[in-house]
Amino acid sequence: MSALRMIIQGSVQGVYFRAQARKKAQELGLTGWVRNNADGSVEIHAEGEESALKELEEWCRRGPPRAHVEHVIATSA
Repeated sequence: MSALRMIIQGSVQGVYFRAQARKKAQELGLTGWVRNNADGSVEIHAEGEESALKELEEWCRRGPPRAHVEHVIATSA
């Protein structure tokens, strides 16, 4: 099992990013958590199969329709 930590920056709060990221992670069979940070970013810690983590990261680079993702900082955890 692998783990991935991501910080997603941009217009990502108040646009259902957190809820949609949780839903996507569950669909991919990942575990972990997602939270809003005080600086306006969203932070994700996900664990599971490498291919599923890569798919979640790709999704986070786009986000839900109303989000505007500027940067994704992804690190292996």
